[in-house]
Formats: sequence, C-alpha cells, structure tokens
Amino acid sequence: MNIRETAERYVAECLKKGADAAEVYVESGRRLSVRIRNGAVETVQEAAGRGAGFRVFVKNAMAFAHSNDLSEKTCEKAIERAISFARITTPDPNNILPDDPGVGDAGPLYDPEIETIPLERKIDLALKAEETALKDARITLSGGANYGEGEGEIALANSHGLLKSYRATSCSFGVSVVAAKDDERSSGGESCGRRFFADLKTVPEVAERAAWKAWRMLGAKPVKTQRASVVFDADVAYALLGGILGAVNGERVLQGASFLAGKLDRKIGSGLMTLIDDGLRPKGPASAPFDGEGVPKRTRVIVEKGVLRGYLYNTIVAARAGVQSTGNASRGGFSSLPGIGPHNFYMEAGIHKPEDIVRATRRGLLVTEVTGYGINPVNGHFSGGVAGFWIENGKIVHPVRGLTAAGSAEEMLNGIDMVGNDLDLNRGLTAPTFRIRELQIGGV
Repeated sequence: MNIRETAERYVAECLKKGADAAEVYVESGRRLSVRIRNGAVETVQEAAGRGAGFRVFVKNAMAFAHSNDLSEKTCEKAIERAISFARITTPDPNNILPDDPGVGDAGPLYDPEIETIPLERKIDLALKAEETALKDARITLSGGANYGEGEGEIALANSHGLLKSYRATSCSFGVSVVAAKDDERSSGGESCGRRFFADLKTVPEVAERAAWKAWRMLGAKPVKTQRASVVFDADVAYALLGGILGAVNGERVLQGASFLAGKLDRKIGSGLMTLIDDGLRPKGPASAPFDGEGVPKRTRVIVEKGVLRGYLYNTIVAARAGVQSTGNASRGGFSSLPGIGPHNFYMEAGIHKPEDIVRATRRGLLVTEVTGYGINPVNGHFSGGVAGFWIENGKIVHPVRGLTAAGSAEEMLNGIDMVGNDLDLNRGLTAPTFRIRELQIGGV
C-alpha cells in the first residue's frame, strides 16, 4: 500500500463529508524485540501495524479520530465520527493547519540493512552482551539483556496541499546486571541506540560499562546535610533539561504556567549554558524532515550563553501567541493529536574533561543517579533524590546513596561554572558533565 496516496485520498474524503479543512496522518511500521536472561532467549516478539489519524475542522472547531484499519469502510466511519465531534466542540479561530510545503534536510534516517540481518545475529548480540558483563567476578546476577529494532514510514497530507513522507529505522541493545559484596547488592545497566545497525557500539563497550556501573556503587556511605558543589555526570545531566523543556513549551508560557514566561531575551543562566533544539542533526534519534503536523524541522538556539532566545510552538499554539510555528509539533503516533515537544535537545559541550571537573572540586557530590522530578517547570523549584560519589580535595573518596539535592532553577542555571567536553549526541535529550558551584545537599 502506498501510504502517501492513502493520506491524500482520505483528505479528499474528509472534505467530501463536510470538513472545511482536514489533515490525515498515516503510519506504517514494524517492531522487533528480543529478551535474554541467563544465556537463554526468553522472548522474541515482532509486531507490524499501521493506522491513520484524521484531524478535521468545521467552522473553526476541531476534532480528531483514528483507526488502526486503513480499509475504506473503517476509515470513512472514523472520518464521519471526527466531523460529528467537530460540530459539537467549541470554535477557535486559531484552529488552523500549516501550509509550508518545504522539508528540512535531516539526512539519511533509514537503514535498509537492518531487516536483512539474520535474527540469529541480533540474538547473539544480546547473548554476548550478557555473557561479557557476567565475566566480571564482582557481578553475581543478570538482570537480562535485550535487542530491539523498529522501522516505519510516515505520510502526512492536509487540505492546504501538503503531502510529505519519510522512512526511518532505529535499533538498540543493552544489558543490566547486579554486583554483590557481602550482603550488599547494587545494579547497573547500559544500552546503546542508533539509527543504523553499523553504528551500534561494540559488545565490550556496552557490557563492561554495565558491569562497572553495578559494582562502582558498592560500599556507599552517608554524608551530612550541607551545601557543596554538585557535578552532574553526563549520564544524568539530562535531568536539568527536562524542567527547562517544560518551561519553554509555548502552551505553558501562554498559560502563565512557566517560570520562563516573560523572560525572552533575558539572562536566565550561566554564560556557559547554550541549549540547542536540533531536529535536523544527522542520524539524530529525533531527527526528521518535518514535525508532527508537517512543518519543516530546523535547528534552533533556545538559550544562547545564558540568554533565553525562544520557546517551542506547534501551529495552533503559535497562532494563539501571534507567532510562527517553530516546527515542534510532537506526535505519539497516528492515534494522538499533535502536542509540543523537542527534537534532539542538548546543552553545548564545554572545554573541560570530566576528570578535570572532579579534580577542580574541593568538596562536593558527583551525581550518577537521579530520581524525582528535577526542575518544576511551573515554579522553577528543583528537588530530587540523587546518588553518586563524594569528592574531597579533587578526588572521589567513596560512593554515596540516599541523598537529595534541592535549589531553585535560578540558583542552578546561574551556578553552572564548569562544562565538560563529553557530550553524547546519540541521545535525544542530553548534556555533557557540568558542575553547579553550590547546592543544598540533604544527607544524614
């Protein structure tokens, strides 16, 4: 089935049945997952599916329906339901569709080799990851290993003449293990995800890091409540970005539910902090030529050397705010309406090696695990559970658990005084290692 033709045909059907404007989002894909434990294959699952979402507009009122069956009879019923819903919803003149025919250059996103690689090789990847991690004498249990892949095609058409599509793939593998010492247990895991199979890390890179993460936390000790420097390891540095993302969501800003509302072009953080949203990064996990409603994705600076430069918008929220869409319509699939979300969102790398940041810290905490909500996007308060390693005079002295770190967004963002050079752009939400000059740490 040609899903571009399908999308275009059902837009015409929406108009024929009474919609003033319409958008049809069609998705077709396949997913494979393999689960390993103790050298045996626990599960192999493959699923294929497709479906369409119908967003219709009647006298400025909008409604949505979807179907996981692309047959004409079923889709026509879904379209009729959407139109009947639109006739009872509240009109809004900002309920509009995009009309930009362009697409962004996201580079190659589809690996044709993934499907041709034998299943046995993919299973072997997970088996070897587990086997390699268990070779470490400090590792006593396997938490399991996995391999996964997905491929899909998306086509989007609307009544302004937009007709766009792209294909994309992804693949990943990982392992988790448990280390033990006397009565103490500690778990650790590592995974790697890429667009192309050939770009995956080697088994030793992933497995040995999983084992290291498990045993490195054995022997954790408490520390007293105090104010001290806090270094966020690159593995958890994304925790800072989550709250900022919520606060630069244009809908939150419009609702006054963001601590960054009204701060455009004002300094909100350290001059060492530059945040980028890059929907076109080559082979990026969230890269695509267009967003969830067909607007071309782009590369944007959201925070430039501590100065807030922009918010994220989809078409309807942008119209309400009196601005243009930034190409940040997010979509969970054919069954959901477009919301607002980032693409490949990251903090720019700095100049320091991570070990130099630790060496430059007289007393503080290297955070390697986080729990909790991070920065609250509404009020800017930060609080969360943390674990990691205590630093004294530039050296890691022992692991620590059961701590909290708390502060305000202003204190955290302005307190960044060192940024690492270890940025991993293969994550969709990522930051390098960075240090906050001082935060409140809750201990014993």
